[in-house]
Amino acid sequence: MIVRYDILHVTEYRYARPVRFGEHRVMFRPRDSHDLRVLATDLQVSPSSEIRLIQDSHSNSVALVHPHEQAEVLRITCTFTIEHARTHNLELPLLPRAEVFPIAYTVDERFDLELYMRPHHDDPGGELTAWAQRFVVGEGGPRSPRDALVEMNRTIREQFRYTARDEEGVQTPHETLERRSGSCRDFALLMMEAARRLGMAARFVSGYIHDPALDQDVDGDGSSDIVGSGATHAWLQAYLPGAGWVPFDPTNNLLGGTELIRVGVARHPAQAAPVSGTWFGEPDAYLGMTVDVQVRRHR
Repeated sequence: MIVRYDILHVTEYRYARPVRFGEHRVMFRPRDSHDLRVLATDLQVSPSSEIRLIQDSHSNSVALVHPHEQAEVLRITCTFTIEHARTHNLELPLLPRAEVFPIAYTVDERFDLELYMRPHHDDPGGELTAWAQRFVVGEGGPRSPRDALVEMNRTIREQFRYTARDEEGVQTPHETLERRSGSCRDFALLMMEAARRLGMAARFVSGYIHDPALDQDVDGDGSSDIVGSGATHAWLQAYLPGAGWVPFDPTNNLLGGTELIRVGVARHPAQAAPVSGTWFGEPDAYLGMTVDVQVRRHR
């Protein structure tokens, strides 16, 4: 089944007085692949700016924006129309070497995946490793790597409390374990680092999520268990031989489908920030930022 979406993403920075802007790195454009196709796109920036489009080291589409003039407001507006084909994680066949721990990556795979297998955060006390190893064996005996990830995905959704957070940055995996709460970025980082502690390649994914409740005129009663809409979203992918990069969204316990819309992939969250850049002025000039993301079924 192919679903078409219209996406609007507006980020606005406000200042008490005009400031000068340096270059801003904007990662808003969905990432094309066999299951996701961008049909139309538009980028508008106020004040007027020089815009250069590049691909970064992960082949993410990035706009380099350099405003020409000082202003009290920097507004970046992107619109997209995309097609998304449904793929369900559990329907993807695995090679036998991906069915048991540890996954037997080939030499070539290890060369390509090395940076996605190396933990980004230290675990001096072993708390994260111990938590990850809880999922290797279940009540019925040893689990396959994918089954372990499925159980980890479900556990985070059911046992951790989701809290939206506007400020930049992420909690460390240990902070998320201790607090039993976090944002989508925190949950994605926790599970990604846990998967790496189990010898699996995993990478951070930024993007958008579609909440059917926002399409009441299309989908019916408007009820949904989806959290994280209205802003950018984050999840992870794990590399399982035979299936390739497969998605896990621990915030919503999603395993694929059409709700998750990829934008960027990275080794760690800082590489997948939707917007990053500099401005020059008095420190007290900054008033704050707002982000508005709308993902609607195309009509």
